[in-house]
Amino acid sequence: MHNTNIVLGIHDRPTPLRWLGLSFQHLFAMFGSTVLVPILVGLNPGIALFSSGVGTLMHILVTKGKIPSYMSSSFAFITPMVSLMQSTGYPAVAQGTIAVGIVYLITALLVSQIGTNWIDKALPPVVVGPIIMVIGLSLAGTAGQNATMNHGHYDLRFFIIAFVTLFVTIACNMLLRGFASQISILIGVVTGYLLSITLGLVDFSSIIRTPWLQAPAFEIPFIAYQPHIYWDAILGMAPIAFVTMTEHMGHIVVLNELTGEQFLKDPGLHRTLAGDGVASMVAGLIGGPAITSYGENIGVMALNKIYSIYVVIGAAILAMLFGFVGKLSAVIQSIPLPVIGGISFLLFGVIASSGLRILIDNQIDLNRNRNLMITSSILVIGIGNAFLQIGDFQFSGVAVATIVGIGLNLVLPQKAASEL
Repeated sequence: MHNTNIVLGIHDRPTPLRWLGLSFQHLFAMFGSTVLVPILVGLNPGIALFSSGVGTLMHILVTKGKIPSYMSSSFAFITPMVSLMQSTGYPAVAQGTIAVGIVYLITALLVSQIGTNWIDKALPPVVVGPIIMVIGLSLAGTAGQNATMNHGHYDLRFFIIAFVTLFVTIACNMLLRGFASQISILIGVVTGYLLSITLGLVDFSSIIRTPWLQAPAFEIPFIAYQPHIYWDAILGMAPIAFVTMTEHMGHIVVLNELTGEQFLKDPGLHRTLAGDGVASMVAGLIGGPAITSYGENIGVMALNKIYSIYVVIGAAILAMLFGFVGKLSAVIQSIPLPVIGGISFLLFGVIASSGLRILIDNQIDLNRNRNLMITSSILVIGIGNAFLQIGDFQFSGVAVATIVGIGLNLVLPQKAASEL
């Protein structure tokens, strides 16, 4: 299948200035979540940026340059990482992060042996469509929170900034042509940032204090610390890898739909899983958190229809450089939440719309009870975040919805008894 609406294909290389603008756009999209994880956990945001860039390059290398996927800090591991930082410190977090990577690699090896024929059976359009919708819509609450709430209190300025950012982005995408249309998200972010300055929501003190050049806080074993076996870290973080794997597969399926490719077969699910695993292992070896693929960047690609691997590589290199350039990193960290929230309305919505398009394109008949049962269950479980908590392990609503959807598809008959 070939998507005729693609502006730049996976192996198309943009001109230098266009390349830089498109890569910056990806950097803005992922920056908020990337630095939020280390801030919540107690890690250095600079090393999280650097490790996201390195992890992305490793993923691209392992997948033979065939998948435009950006890798960055994962929210799934926040709870165990916070606990480990308070009790043992980063060496334990590093060991847990490396253990996550090893679980990915073992799973990738198993998948390479059993093949991928099971994928079409387990993930037909009636399952894939709602899962993609859930991936986008499950984040809607976060976008709304960022767009309205200032430290737990409603702030009209937040609302104004978020919707100005949203409407400017939409206007640029719809009314402008060529490159200006393709960087509509970047224009929207800059507009929202300037408006935030006029409304007094940008704190310049950290920008002024931060030096121009500042090395990330690398935590390399045998140099920064002497590694030991931390079983609590391994047992606390490694099982959560199976949760992020389901989200990873969902992201790959979204990219399949957007690009018209079959990434689960070429380069193969085993390579995409191995890429995630290597990325997390590298992050753990240099001081970063566990990382995974990012829906924000998929939203950018869905909006501008540019899937060039070179653009993602550019974003990864910029992230690594920003890890060392203190002033630039501080400027991006100063972007207020309502600007991110306004952009997120569009990015997350575009992902959800892609799932709806799968149902329409494959003519999924919701008058059939089987299709209705599967779709309804996935949507409400995922969007409602009906997570499963077992001890310290938490499976997100998206992960639970994915598992339920796959299970229902495998066990339900083609027709209900009332339809026979």
